[in-house]
Amino acid sequence: MGDQMPRTKIATFAAGCFWGPEARFRRIPGVVDAAVGYMGGHVKNPTYEMVCSDETGHAEVVQVSYDPSVISYEQLLDAFWNMHDPTTPDRQGFDFGSQYRSAIFCHDEKQRAAALASKKRLDEAGNFGDPIVTEIVPAGPFYRAEEYHQRYLEKTGQEDHC
Repeated sequence: MGDQMPRTKIATFAAGCFWGPEARFRRIPGVVDAAVGYMGGHVKNPTYEMVCSDETGHAEVVQVSYDPSVISYEQLLDAFWNMHDPTTPDRQGFDFGSQYRSAIFCHDEKQRAAALASKKRLDEAGNFGDPIVTEIVPAGPFYRAEEYHQRYLEKTGQEDHC
């Protein structure tokens, strides 16, 4: 058996436009990779244009691969809550539509329990002023976004505007 690579785990979050959250997750120690894509809809293999039509039911998501020996799922949840406004249904800033909804896509029951507990704790503390509307739902198929969307802010040198 010898030395084994650290086992990574997957977490999937929707926090509005996916470019900014992808860049923010990539900067977190323990995050091995982050990819943007689509999840939560009813169309197989959707394109960006299809998702932007707001007719496929997909959310723009960031799928995060992380090393749990360096960062916990709970720490990723904390980062997620702090990178967007989870109180606005189907909207982040100037972006609106169901593809920009706030959602946590859970890959197992442990993630679901942690997400529910985290949301409850923040709601009870009143951290955001308004009730949190973030969906906490089972993960479905992840459809990787077109290559030009991967690391978009890095490629374009744009500021994190979304």
